[in-house]
Amino acid sequence: MAAQKLLFLCTGNYYRSRVAEAIFNHLAILDGLDWRAESRGLRPKPEEMELSPIAVEYLMNQRIPLTLTAKVPKRLTEDDLVEASLVIAVYEAEHRPMVAKQFPLWENRVFYWQVPDIDITDSKIALPALDEQVRDFYELIKDGCALGCDGSPAKEF
Repeated sequence: MAAQKLLFLCTGNYYRSRVAEAIFNHLAILDGLDWRAESRGLRPKPEEMELSPIAVEYLMNQRIPLTLTAKVPKRLTEDDLVEASLVIAVYEAEHRPMVAKQFPLWENRVFYWQVPDIDITDSKIALPALDEQVRDFYELIKDGCALGCDGSPAKEF
């Protein structure tokens, strides 16, 4: 049986979603959890860049291998949404309108977090906040729960 997939979304798939992906995968591998994370961007044409240097530095400082995230940004497709067990967009104010416009049937099927990009919040605040959210969410999944729409544990796996 294939591992369940958690999909992290952000705008360019260059910074936040890739850090979340790597952290989650690191934890899942350490615990032998049958889940894997991937990440995608909502920007129509993602830039052909490697992982943000800020993200690289953060992951290296946390001793999380860079191999636990994709090498280049990837654009979100409907197939990605269909194949995922859970989908999290990292910043609701930015990403809910993008999801609603590009994938209207999925707007209310995505969990939205509150981790702004570096134009709003310095990475020294945003990345530790994202890390904490990933770890908290990971613990729920590890314990056999996912968050319901109201934020409470709602589903047994």
